[in-house]
Amino acid sequence: MPDTIRLGLIGDNIAKSQSPRLHRLAGAQNGRRVTYDSLVPAEIGLEFDALFAHVAGAGYRGVNVTYPYKERASAKVVIDDPLVRAIGAVNTVVFDAGGPHGYNTDHSGFIAAYRRVRGAADPGPVLMIGAGGVGKAVAFGLIALGLAEIRIADRDLPKAEALAAALTAARPGLITRTGTEAEALADGAAGIINCTPVGMVGYGGTPLPRARMAGAGWVFDAVYTPVDTQFLQDAAAEGLQVISGYELFFGQGVDAWAIFAGLPLDEARMRRELAEGKDVA
Repeated sequence: MPDTIRLGLIGDNIAKSQSPRLHRLAGAQNGRRVTYDSLVPAEIGLEFDALFAHVAGAGYRGVNVTYPYKERASAKVVIDDPLVRAIGAVNTVVFDAGGPHGYNTDHSGFIAAYRRVRGAADPGPVLMIGAGGVGKAVAFGLIALGLAEIRIADRDLPKAEALAAALTAARPGLITRTGTEAEALADGAAGIINCTPVGMVGYGGTPLPRARMAGAGWVFDAVYTPVDTQFLQDAAAEGLQVISGYELFFGQGVDAWAIFAGLPLDEARMRRELAEGKDVA
């Protein structure tokens, strides 16, 4: 691997992403220079397909992929892991001699985030809002955590139904409900998960009114910019256990670095340096 590791992030509305700092700091821990480009299709003037083709031949070691391109990226890569093929979305792509290979560190990152906060606790019935790329990864993560019942809300009902069918295929006997309105599926949910962009910088608001959180036990928000979303503020005010999207960000980033570089990482040092605002040129 060359001394400089060239990486990037393809997505919309990513100006506030901390991924560039995480990977530059990871490189610095190993005495390696990392460049990490923000690749917004509209700003570059290329559609996603053209941009992906460009980076594949431009000397990048790999790219992360975020909203709303994770599912499109999965169709352009070799996916060796059958679980990731079932998810149907990738957020980490490596360019090597065998062509682009796709991975999903949102899946592993969510499991790590959940266990860090809730340990071995059963998730209980879960309401998940959003059935896109990150929603798919989180839902399959929930299965690994012992999920027995899930309600999936998405404005695109066929997308929610397709995810429910994929989950049932992976976990026969799983109880599923789908709908277009989260509020209609909230009663009796122990866990409430936001896997939409609602609440992030540029997408204000909250995916579920505070009053509909009553009776739940925990929440997770995939949004981490800002870390303290209105959704999480409302949940904390209701006394729910909160899992921040920052934990998913950190977990997926650590796992992506291992895939990109195969180099060690002092995670405690990384957390500290990110919190301190440290960066490297």
